[in-house]
Amino acid sequence: MKILAISGSLRAASLNSALLRAVARLAPPDISVQLFADLGYLPLFNPDIEMTDLPVVARFREQLLAADAVLIASPEYAHGITGAMKNALDWMVGSEVFVNKPVALLNASPRAVHAQASLKEIITMMSARVVEEASITVPILGANLDEEWIVTHPTISVTLRQMLTTLQAYID
Repeated sequence: MKILAISGSLRAASLNSALLRAVARLAPPDISVQLFADLGYLPLFNPDIEMTDLPVVARFREQLLAADAVLIASPEYAHGITGAMKNALDWMVGSEVFVNKPVALLNASPRAVHAQASLKEIITMMSARVVEEASITVPILGANLDEEWIVTHPTISVTLRQMLTTLQAYID
């Protein structure tokens, strides 16, 4: 199974990005998790240039099409998803890349309920299939926490592996 992971954060020390990198490391051999690394390079969405051949947009679309499922982790800014995450999704609204695509929503903060609800609304409107059983919040708040801490945490690592198993079972 091939999963595309998208972090809505542009911060180098983002806990949501660390969470997705940890998921990639914890994935069993039959599950490949690839992080979309170009979120910050997507130009601001403009319908006038939507059909123009923009390489970064084309790469994003191709990676989404090639994925069997998508994992999205986004922090909450002002009771919503980040501008970068919304911009990325706006670039895909006019295409069918999310139609029937299984999507799991992850979050590194128990306080991001508004962002999760907003993300679920947008993804559902794009005709994706939100996999509720694999959509989880992992409370990893803390200034000194990172990917290695997540991978080695006995409870969190098990939770993330179970999430991947649940997502894989949904697809199979």
